[in-house]
Amino acid sequence: MKKLSIVVVLATLGITAYGYLGFRTTEFIPEVSTVNLARGDVVDTVGATGALEAVTTVQVGSQVSGIIEALYADFNSIVRAGDVIARLEPSLFESQVEQARANLARSEADVQRLRVALEDAQTQLRRSEELAARDLISESELEASQVAVRSAEAQLRSAEAGVIQSRASLSQSEVNLGHTVITAPIDGIVIARQVDVGQTVAASMSAPELFIIAADLTKMQVIANIDESDVGRIRPGQPVTFTVDAYAAEEFDGTVSQIRLEPVVLQNVVTYATVIDVPNNDLRLKPGMTATVTLEISRRENVLRVPNSALRFRPAPDMFAVLNQPVPEVLQRGAGGTGGGPGGRPGGPGGSGGFGAQGGPGGRPGGFGGPGGGRSGFANMSDAERQAMRERVQSMTPEQRAEFFAARRGQDGGPGGGGAPGGARRRANRNAGPAIPTVERGARTIDALFAPLEVAETAGRVWVMEGDRLTPVEVRLGVTDGTATELLGAAGPRPPARPAADPQIVELRQQAELIDDPETRRNIEQMIQRLEAAPATAAEAPMPAAALNEGAQLVTDVSTPEEGAGPAARSSSPLIPQFGRRGRR
Repeated sequence: MKKLSIVVVLATLGITAYGYLGFRTTEFIPEVSTVNLARGDVVDTVGATGALEAVTTVQVGSQVSGIIEALYADFNSIVRAGDVIARLEPSLFESQVEQARANLARSEADVQRLRVALEDAQTQLRRSEELAARDLISESELEASQVAVRSAEAQLRSAEAGVIQSRASLSQSEVNLGHTVITAPIDGIVIARQVDVGQTVAASMSAPELFIIAADLTKMQVIANIDESDVGRIRPGQPVTFTVDAYAAEEFDGTVSQIRLEPVVLQNVVTYATVIDVPNNDLRLKPGMTATVTLEISRRENVLRVPNSALRFRPAPDMFAVLNQPVPEVLQRGAGGTGGGPGGRPGGPGGSGGFGAQGGPGGRPGGFGGPGGGRSGFANMSDAERQAMRERVQSMTPEQRAEFFAARRGQDGGPGGGGAPGGARRRANRNAGPAIPTVERGARTIDALFAPLEVAETAGRVWVMEGDRLTPVEVRLGVTDGTATELLGAAGPRPPARPAADPQIVELRQQAELIDDPETRRNIEQMIQRLEAAPATAAEAPMPAAALNEGAQLVTDVSTPEEGAGPAARSSSPLIPQFGRRGRR
């Protein structure tokens, strides 16, 4: 009995210890994933495929029909201009030449006969004129002699034209006989032969193709098909690299020489042919090879490269919660979206709300317009909306009016303000000059009218760990290759936020003209004067540029409990396998 009591006590203690140790939870330690900021090359490229071709390719055909009597060139033969490469059976054309010569001889004989007849008619006319002068013959006989002369002259002219025609026929027959001998039109290499000895070629409607001669295979070109989304970044002179399956381990170089304007539409995909000049001094590249092309748009060497995974990182509030730090103000400002959000941006959350509506928890007056602040300009309002706005403004106190117009300014142009969708896009024709016809711009080709591409500077944000705090750094970015982006530096002061003619000030002046109360109008004019005198604000830089040196650790992810740490990470029971606690890697 005593032994049984001891066993029961020990079992109870074991179960209690197992329950305590097995279900005791530990504090979650977040795992911070980082990447290094390193130096390297950043190359912005466009990929495409194309086919290799000779720069000049001539199709050699036959202008006459006949049977191939002999071939003097074959595949890969090197020929020079004027070399005989084929011959047609000439007997038929030789007989045509003999017939044409006989016709010419007969025409010349007819001319001689008619000349004699003309001389006889002229002699008869002179005799008739002498007899008619002595009244020995009648007038009708004299007229008959005159008609005979004119008739003989016409027949002679017709016979002379027949001689010219016979000579032309003879010349044509001789040319056709000469066409039975096929010669090379250029210096080059025969890359295709389409006929054999004994084959009949018919040149009835079009010249049959006998050979294809490439002018010079030491200079070749790639015809690459560039997608319409990339063709705007292609310029003549850009360097190109490509590979072919025959030499998969080697890379060949080329240069863009032409962007053709003729579109190629295949299954609703629009591409443009781009000509790339390629040297081929060793003659390894052959016509028809498929080339995988990489066009280099821009290149930066030995620059700081920010991995794009660090630029895509967007910390969520739960990440700051596991790090025991508040959400930075820069994220709180961006949470309102366009046209409104927490803190009473005009228009309320999402940018909706009518005139005078409360704009969110902060209780600031809302803007006048439809959802998203789409009707933000006074000039875009209808007459009814203008009248409603005029009545509403006149019923406000001076403080409410000042707050309302300040909210209007923030809605259209201030931080977090609303705007039309796609407002970040530039107006392509805003700074366009006068329309000048293309032929009057002094260029030989349209490619010469396009200026070299300029790399656009963009803004971004990366996150670094300062001790145990996740801190944002606004950065300026340059060229990107899809994997990494050139780091130009930390964001510095922005240019003046207000242009020379601030549209918000212009709108305030228009709204002031609608108010009849002198005191209210005076307050608005004072506000306009303060806005005009206010210095341009500069963008804040949360961290200095020195904080982003080579080797800096950029955050790409922070683990949270919701990501599923598994039982092993939440339990320290000695009876359950342990896999270590989470930490920074």
